[in-house]
Amino acid sequence: MNDAQTIVTHSEEETSAAGERLAGRISPGDVVLLYGDLGAGKTAFVRGLARGLGASPDDVSSPTFTLVQEYHGRVTLQHVDLYRLKEIEVGDLGLDELTSGRAVVAVEWADRWSDAPERAWVVRLLSEGEDQRRISIACPSA
Repeated sequence: MNDAQTIVTHSEEETSAAGERLAGRISPGDVVLLYGDLGAGKTAFVRGLARGLGASPDDVSSPTFTLVQEYHGRVTLQHVDLYRLKEIEVGDLGLDELTSGRAVVAVEWADRWSDAPERAWVVRLLSEGEDQRRISIACPSA
């Protein structure tokens, strides 16, 4: 990874805006790996990513029970949540096939995906109390 950037946000809206700004830098077929504890703002970040890709942010919710949700905009966004899965179950999801298409794929709880692609955006969200978040974004290495 190179070109790492750190942002401090002070509200859910600012966290979402950080995701929207990232959408301007990514391309169809890119993978965004999201890391952070429960409540760190991963879904809020994806909501902004969706808005930046032309999809309705109001449609974005944590796909914890459906595992994968798809949002259509100028670029399709596949939103994956691995929270409820064990690492062995993740291997059965077919994420390699999902990430080989033209959609942007955002994966929450990416630490559960042992075969995550090396060439991916890495977003780490850290709650610093109240609504403050420290967000580190690293772009894929060439």
